Parts: sequence; structure tokens; C-alpha cells
Amino acid sequence: MIRALVPLALLANGIAAGVMLGNAIGLAAHALRLPYAGYVDLIKFMWPRYDPFLPITNVLGFGLDVAIAVMVHGERDATGASGLFGLAAALLAVLMAISLIKNVPINKYVTALDPASPPDDWPERDPRASWKNWNNVRVVLSMTALIANLAGAAVLL
Repeated sequence: MIRALVPLALLANGIAAGVMLGNAIGLAAHALRLPYAGYVDLIKFMWPRYDPFLPITNVLGFGLDVAIAVMVHGERDATGASGLFGLAAALLAVLMAISLIKNVPINKYVTALDPASPPDDWPERDPRASWKNWNNVRVVLSMTALIANLAGAAVLL
């Protein structure tokens, strides 16, 4: 069972981490340069694509990490693996909490905007810098979780 779950955990976490890193170094950086209408249009286009995909991969990775940590806990040949997979799960839990508390509300706010009519207080309400900062934290968490998963898999080899 572990032989099947570990590659799936690595796959889910690796894909999510790669997508998030690509977003951070490409699309998010581009969004900061766009005028209001272009930014709103970009988020309206991207969010429905990223939103179902990244939560699924992160929840899947989290669940698999928890399952692996529990299954290998106490096994003599797996010393440390349980803790590494548990660490990965904890990092993904924090990532998902930040997503729900910080990034998702910003995305909902932006997708409710009219690209043709910016709010009068847009310069004060522009959420791009905040979204980028929280997204960068999520990228670090995701990449660190991936490293923990890889280390856990190495211990099990």
C-alpha cells in the first residue's frame, strides 16, 4: 500500500508546487504590471482554472501525507519517515488555511469587479501586492512540503 501512496503523494505535491511556482514567477509577476482592466480580466480568466485544480492537488497531497505518516509510524525501517510525511501534511494544512483566509477572498473580490469600471478607491484597494506576498508564502510552504515528502520517500527506500 505504501508503495502506491508515496508516489501519489509526491505526484500531487510536486504538481501543485510546480504550478504554484510557475504562477509566482510568471503570471503573478505579469499581473502586477497590468492596468486595472487587464488585471481583472486575467483573474477572471485564471481563477476558474486554478481554483478547482490546486485545491484538489493540495488536499490530495495532504490526505496522502497524513495516511502515510500514520501507516509508517512505529515501523523500524521507517524511522523518521512518519515525521517527514507529517511535516509535509502540516505545511500543506497551513498553505490551505492561507489560501482560504487570504488568497481566495482576494480572488472573489477581483472576480466581482467590472473591468470597464474601476472602483473610485482602486489605488487604495488594489490587492495585487497582498495577494502576491501571501502567494509567495504558499509557494515556500508547498516547496518545503515537497522537500519533506522527498526526504520521507528517501527514508523509505
